Amino acid sequence: MLGIESSCDETGVALFDLDRYEIVAEALNSQIALHAPYGGVVPELASRDHIKYGLSLADRVLTDADATGDSIEAIAYTQGPGLAGALLVGAQLAAALAYAWGKPTIRIHHMEAHLLSPLLADERPNFPFLVLLVSGGHTQLMRANGVGAYSLLGDTIDDAAGEAFDKSAKLLGLAYPGGPLLAKLAQSGNPRAFSIPRPLLHSGDLNFSFAGLKTAVANEVRHLTGTALPARGAISTPQPMLPVDHPRRADLAASVEAAIVDCLVGKSLRALDETGLSQLVVAGGVGANQKLRESLTTAMARRGADVFYPPLALCTDNGAMIAHVGALRLAEARHEYDVNVRPRWNLAELTKPR
Repeated sequence: MLGIESSCDETGVALFDLDRYEIVAEALNSQIALHAPYGGVVPELASRDHIKYGLSLADRVLTDADATGDSIEAIAYTQGPGLAGALLVGAQLAAALAYAWGKPTIRIHHMEAHLLSPLLADERPNFPFLVLLVSGGHTQLMRANGVGAYSLLGDTIDDAAGEAFDKSAKLLGLAYPGGPLLAKLAQSGNPRAFSIPRPLLHSGDLNFSFAGLKTAVANEVRHLTGTALPARGAISTPQPMLPVDHPRRADLAASVEAAIVDCLVGKSLRALDETGLSQLVVAGGVGANQKLRESLTTAMARRGADVFYPPLALCTDNGAMIAHVGALRLAEARHEYDVNVRPRWNLAELTKPR
């Protein structure tokens, strides 16, 4: 199974062995350096970079696996959700290769690929299990009864956890992408130094909210830099950033990380109580955060439950997770070469493999 991922700012291609149920070759091109000068992803630049690297990455994984087009059973690619232009590049590459080789294609939901990526770890959960999905603009709690059988239990009503990390990091003067840099800075800080709110932690439901947390961080930065809040009704003044040499920078980073982790852990434990499940799967880029992993592992051990994570390399976007779900959905392979992407696509719309 050849898998192609191009939903945002990473071009990923991988080969998955259907018989051995393992990744046999993979290649990834990250666009971090490309977008860093702009402080975020520029969609047009992302699309052009996918065009530049997609085919060469496919050549590389075939060479590494000593495979050819004849060796491929089918080609799986990310249909959505994601940036429309970026998705189109991956879809066109998949369609072109499939047509040239006479192979079928499989359209993959990007978030399902993240959700099922822990099945590629050495220790794997068994269905049913609870999923904490924390990737990009998504922070969701879902019940997974099987492949394609997902029910949404809780969602973010504004900013997602990843956005809270990145926006807070920007306020602390950290470069793009800020989330991992904030976590690294937090290692030398005091997580109780600042009183950062835990939005909706005790709301009684399973939803998340992180926009207010970011606002609280912005206010702390104004206080630390001596910048007054804009007067009511006045034109807003630019939001300051914390100087890189500020003595309390690490403490604020640690306090922000602790607040986000507390929200994620607290809601996950509540969801386990409500569903009666004893297995938790953590998937998505934020799932690589070590503080989150440590807190969840400790909390789950206390209640005799199990928590599962994908390998660190598979937390961010990659072709391996797409090829993997392609293998699970092999029955859906079709000789269809039209280019049809879905930038917005609700995970609950998926069905079990036919």
